[in-house]
Amino acid sequence: MSSDFTEQQSPSELQRARELSLARKTPPTEVPGYQTQRFLGSGAYGEVWVGIDRTTGRKVAIKFYLHRRGVDWSLLAREVEKLRFLSADRYVVQLLDVGWEAEPPYYVMEYVEQGSLDDLLRRHGTFSVPEAVALFEEMAVGLSHAHGKGVVHCDLKPANILLDQDGKPRLADFGQSRLSHEQKPALGTLFYMAPEQADLEAVPDVQWDVYALGAILYTLLVGAPPHRSDDAVERIDSAIELNDRLACYRHAIRAAPPPSEHRRVPGMDRALAEIIDRCLAVNPADRFANVQEVLDALAARRRNRERLPLMVLGFVGPLLVLLVTAFFSYRGYARAVENAERGYAQWALQNNQFAAELAAEKATGEIGRYFELARREAERGAFRPLLFEALASPALARLTDRELPAADRERVLADFRSDPQRKALERYLHQTLESYEAAARRDPRAPRFASIFVNDKLGTQIASVFGDESVSDNIGRNFAYRSYFHGGAKDLPATTPLGPAPPHVQHTHLSAVYQSTTQKTWKVAVSQPIFRDVEGEQFEGVLVFTINLADFEVSRSGASPARDRFLVLVDGREEAEQGTILHHPLFEEFAVHGRTIADLLFTPPYRVPREVLERRQEAAYRDPLANYRGDPTLTKNYDRRWLAAAAPVALPGMPEAAARSGLIVLVQSDYQSVVQPARQLGQQFIRNTFWMLAVMLTVSLSLWYIVVRTFREPRAGLNRPATPVPESTPVHGQTTLAAGERH
Repeated sequence: MSSDFTEQQSPSELQRARELSLARKTPPTEVPGYQTQRFLGSGAYGEVWVGIDRTTGRKVAIKFYLHRRGVDWSLLAREVEKLRFLSADRYVVQLLDVGWEAEPPYYVMEYVEQGSLDDLLRRHGTFSVPEAVALFEEMAVGLSHAHGKGVVHCDLKPANILLDQDGKPRLADFGQSRLSHEQKPALGTLFYMAPEQADLEAVPDVQWDVYALGAILYTLLVGAPPHRSDDAVERIDSAIELNDRLACYRHAIRAAPPPSEHRRVPGMDRALAEIIDRCLAVNPADRFANVQEVLDALAARRRNRERLPLMVLGFVGPLLVLLVTAFFSYRGYARAVENAERGYAQWALQNNQFAAELAAEKATGEIGRYFELARREAERGAFRPLLFEALASPALARLTDRELPAADRERVLADFRSDPQRKALERYLHQTLESYEAAARRDPRAPRFASIFVNDKLGTQIASVFGDESVSDNIGRNFAYRSYFHGGAKDLPATTPLGPAPPHVQHTHLSAVYQSTTQKTWKVAVSQPIFRDVEGEQFEGVLVFTINLADFEVSRSGASPARDRFLVLVDGREEAEQGTILHHPLFEEFAVHGRTIADLLFTPPYRVPREVLERRQEAAYRDPLANYRGDPTLTKNYDRRWLAAAAPVALPGMPEAAARSGLIVLVQSDYQSVVQPARQLGQQFIRNTFWMLAVMLTVSLSLWYIVVRTFREPRAGLNRPATPVPESTPVHGQTTLAAGERH
């Protein structure tokens, strides 16, 4: 935010000014001895051009006064007079030449390339204390020079402080300035102007500049001038007459509490805060009498700050050495432990990442085996004749007839369920499932299926068997909306109209995960399309194998006995269910204790965050299931910090872009167990350091005691009369000479 409260142009006015600026190619007149180069800007008085001194090659700024009627010539003449008066002062922007008789009139000044302090505030924002004090002191010195020559600026603000190529401040815009003997009033800028200056009858005083100087320092540190608030500005703006506005301003300053924002600036010290407070004192009697007093206060502050390190070192040197030793010992300990913990954690994360990728590859291979098994079963010579006979059943044809009356459906469905061809197919599926169950009992690594079923080309289920011996009531129902049938990434709504030829899978397909309605476990289905011809053109249906995710080999082999490292299966589909935990050791514990998995555990608060799945690694992972309070005796073991790494499970034999299975393997390791060796080492180190510091402190105290006893002087020898100090009148107590008294 700008610290200058001059009325701003609207965007359209700014655009118009920019267009006019770019359009200027020729200066209003040629200035003898100078070559104009480029247009710099325009204002109420006219235009400013950048030029070159033909003799020295020095860059200059040339002000042309084009608008004679709109210019206060007395104000401009006064500014030129003060600039001449302050010529050769490096703290003031120098006047080089004047052409009042030219048409149009002009004067030539130094060209200050860095712009104003207000411009720097816009770009830079607030300043640090050292930067602000350096600029403040330079401005105070320049102002002291002006006061020494009898000139009071009367309108100090950031916009009137220009910065040279070295970043040093230069005073400018002396249009409101007065000589010390002048009695004419001068108005400054709101919130940089001393309250007593806001009076048309006020006599110029150097304390006005002291107040403005303090306001500038306050602005550099805080970003806005003191006492400025929206309420104050609104009250001042509401007054119509100038006298009323000035009275509102005086009242706003005098009624407001002393500014305090500068005391909260980082790096602020008491001495500097008091300097600002005295500069901004509302009562002139409490304010610095002149700028020299400000410089004296800054010098005293600087001396005290220079003495402080020696005083501290002299009093607490030995203690400081001990504290530094303790600090660096602790810092070394903390850093060593931190680095060691970070190293152990990084090592564990890499191990987890490797384990997750290995488990994902194993899962891909396992899915590949299921795919191969499904293809093999679909091509068996004993299966296909039974399937085609069941598909040719007249009862199935009647059941799938779109013209079948609803009243006849139950009777036709009963006929189809008792159809001999359908039952023969179902017996074959039962024998197949039994053979796989027997193999799984002999070898835990063998494939294990939850169910096997067949759907016809319309999606109607015609035969099904289950590993838990349950009886299906899905025979005759249409499941064309399921992802295992249509081959999509997710199930469609059951009411979706699919027409007489619904879309179907074209190759072996892994379905979206779905949840068992009875056991609350998660399953996937491997579906194999069945074609009557070798060319694969006449689609007849799908053979589907369902697998419990808990029966995947990676799910059975991923947990350590201490439950400090285990594997989790997560739903990774880009859907609303993303992050749902599909298999977790906690689910196994629920089963062991005969408890059903609560539906609540599959809601958003208990899902793995999306960020963890995207980053693939997380060093401060919190297990979502630890938040479940339904069974705290089981979930408390998971309420700790984990190191987690994730890897997606790909589909076998698919291009990389299409190989997403929708499953993600997440491997978790307990952080405390991983970093325990580093912490044990750190504890040993801190014990050794404690004893070292205790010995050092004992030795130091002993040495201090010996030195004090050895060099103690009798107190009587220190009693000496005080030496009187002669009084003198300080320089700042002398009055400034009037301009007419100088010789």
